[in-house]
This record gives sequence, C-alpha cells and structure tokens, in this order.
Amino acid sequence: MTISAGRLSHPAVRALVTALNNHDEQAFFDALTADATMSDDGADRDLREWCDREVFATRGHLDVRSESDHGLSLVADYRNDTWGEMRTRWRFTVADGKVSRFETGQA
Repeated sequence: MTISAGRLSHPAVRALVTALNNHDEQAFFDALTADATMSDDGADRDLREWCDREVFATRGHLDVRSESDHGLSLVADYRNDTWGEMRTRWRFTVADGKVSRFETGQA
C-alpha cells in the first residue's frame, strides 16, 4: 500500500514529492531553499546535477510506503528509466517551510 504524495503529513516534503512525481522541475526547486544540499548513499552530491540525472531526465517517481519522524523520513519505492525500481529511504531537513537538505539511499 502506498501513501499518495498529497497525503504526506509534512507540507514541505509533500510539496517536494508532489513536484518530483509530476516532473515539475520549477515546483521542485521552488520547494527547496536556495542553498539546499543532498546526499545519495551517504555521499554528498551536486543537487542540481543529481536531480537532472536521477529525476528529471529519467522520469523519476516515488511511491511512498511509510513515513515517520513527523513526515520527515520516508521509505519509498523509487523508480526511474535508468535504474528501474528500488526500495529507498529519504530523510528531509526543513528550514523556513522549505526543504534545506535531503538524504536518500537504498533501504
């Protein structure tokens, strides 16, 4: 069973996941702080480069399986045209109503 993006409990996370699933690059970056950072499997990455490669150019999509920590932690099935589908974990840090950092990796 999945949790639709529109039902995620944290508004900043909900905005980011909704934009990702809608392939709305403008809304995705609008949901982030100007100085947002991210990591993938424990390694910091260039956020824009990673998002271009792993999300927007490859039609990335999150099917959220569970959320915890007041909606700031997710377990989701992530898929894109490059890697197929895999179980992933996501951890979000929020500042001023926007995501300032996210960490993802295989669950």
